[in-house]
Amino acid sequence: MYQFFSLLRLNKPIGIFLLFWPCAWSLTMAQWFVVNNYLFIKYLILFFIGSIIMRSAGCVYNDIVDKKIDFRVQRTKKRLIASGKISVTTAWLSISFLIIPALIILFQFNNFSKILGLSSGLLIITYPFMKRITFWPQLFLGFTFNWGVLLGWSVFFENITLETIILYMTGVFWTLGYDTIYALQDKVDDLKIKVKSTAIKFRHDIKNFLFFCYISSITLLVALGFLTGRSFIYFILIAFAALHLAFQVIIIQKIKSNNKDKIQKVFNSNNSFGLLIFLIFFLEIYYG
Repeated sequence: MYQFFSLLRLNKPIGIFLLFWPCAWSLTMAQWFVVNNYLFIKYLILFFIGSIIMRSAGCVYNDIVDKKIDFRVQRTKKRLIASGKISVTTAWLSISFLIIPALIILFQFNNFSKILGLSSGLLIITYPFMKRITFWPQLFLGFTFNWGVLLGWSVFFENITLETIILYMTGVFWTLGYDTIYALQDKVDDLKIKVKSTAIKFRHDIKNFLFFCYISSITLLVALGFLTGRSFIYFILIAFAALHLAFQVIIIQKIKSNNKDKIQKVFNSNNSFGLLIFLIFFLEIYYG
């Protein structure tokens, strides 16, 4: 049973939350316009369950595609597929079982959302190959991991708006930053085996690159606030969120590249940022 949990990364839930928070932001922004408590709670639950399922399926699929690469990286060589403890056939069967409940959830939404949700499959399928062909797999992950922003809005309104795109790009830049931090753990091994990442591309100027990512994300949140007529409190709280991201950049500069545990802790702190943005949006519904 533990092996199954490990295969699905249920023993490391940070990825579930990083996938869920952009969905929750979008649902909360939609709730600000419609205030339908029943649908809001229903969709939050469905999207959280969906995040668990899709993140698990994505991890298994990535492990299948990256089997040979994972075996050559110190941090990942003991993963179940890379080490041969679980066969590729068993892994594909696990994905098949996970897809069924994911589709059950998706087909509870409107037709526009069904098409939008299914279209994310192309991003999910191609993402693991990006590290082989470009230094920007983290950017591609940003487009993939934040698709829930578009989907969350569409289940209410059956469209995509400028506000939704701004929020989507907020998540993309945020993911570009935090996944670059995550990739720092494997920088030495990736250089040896010629796997590409933004952590390698900007290894001589990582601080400025991370500041660029996070400043872009915060700037978009501020722009969204003006566009949707948010309260003064919203902008004050966004400033605190900005400090949270700035603190990450300052800390990561002081950590040695071989200290994977500390790098992981900085990466994990993005769960707090995702929760903070959700709470800011939520407070705006009733107190803004």
